[in-house]
Amino acid sequence: MITSAETGADQLEALHVGGPTLRFRYAGLTWLTDPTFDPPGDYPGRVVLHKLTGPAVPPEQVGPIDVVLLSHDEHADNLDRSGRALLSSVPTVLSTPEAAGRLPGVTGLDPWQTVAVSGTVEVTAVPALHGPAGAEEFSGVVTGFVLRSDGAPTVYVSGDNASVDLVAEIVDRLGPIDVAVLNVGAANVGVFGDADVTLNARTALRASELLGDAMIIAVHGEGWAHFSESLDHLRRTFGYAGRAEKLIIPPLGVPIMITGRQSDSVLANRASSSA
Repeated sequence: MITSAETGADQLEALHVGGPTLRFRYAGLTWLTDPTFDPPGDYPGRVVLHKLTGPAVPPEQVGPIDVVLLSHDEHADNLDRSGRALLSSVPTVLSTPEAAGRLPGVTGLDPWQTVAVSGTVEVTAVPALHGPAGAEEFSGVVTGFVLRSDGAPTVYVSGDNASVDLVAEIVDRLGPIDVAVLNVGAANVGVFGDADVTLNARTALRASELLGDAMIIAVHGEGWAHFSESLDHLRRTFGYAGRAEKLIIPPLGVPIMITGRQSDSVLANRASSSA
C-alpha cells in the first residue's frame, strides 16, 4: 500500500474501493468519499436498490481515514450499513446540513461554505443536484466539494450531481480545477423518466469540457443495478470526442498515482483498461 510520504505534493494516490467510494491521499491526509463496504444485497425504500458486487477492498484494509467527504446520507449506494459504522472512527466527516442533523459527528456545510481541515486544506462545499430540476423533494439534498491546498492540485469531488450547469457555476466561482472525481453511470431509478440522477456519458463529457485541462476520475459507474450505462460506453464517448487522455477509470482495488501530466494519465488509463 502506498503511503502519503511517497506521494508528491502535485500528485494523488487513489484507490477505488467500488461504487462512489474512493480513498485518496491529499496534502498529507487520507480522504474517503461516500463509504460503501457492504456485500451484495437489496436495500428497500421508496425505490429498492440492488447492490451487485461487494467492495474490492474491505474497510479494515483501507487503513485509517482522516476525512470523509459524504455527498449525502439518504441512499445506500452512497452510505451503506458498513459505511455508517466506519464514520465513528473518522475524525472529520463533511456533508450537508441535513445529514449533520441525522448523523452524530458530521459537520454540515451549506453551498459555498469553506472550512479549514488540519490547518492546511480548504474544503468548499459546492452545489449538486441529484436529478433534474426539482429533484430535491425526492432525491434529497446533496453536495460536492472542492479541495485546495498550497502546492497541491485543486480537486473537485462531484458527489451525486447530474447538473452540468452547476459544474459551470463551480468553475466560474472557484476557478480552474486540476482533478475532478465525477460520479457517472447514468444512474436511473425510473422516478424521473429518462432523466438520469448522476452524470451520463454525454453530460460527463460536457462537464469535462467545462473543466478544461482537469483530469477526470470516473467513479460510481459499476456495482449497482440502477446504472444504465457502462464504463466502456463512457470511455468510447470520451475517445470519440478526442478527450480520452483526460479520462481515468480507476481499476478496482489497485492504487494508482494521478497528476495533471498527460503521460501519467495515459498510464492510469492503461491500468484501468487491463483491470
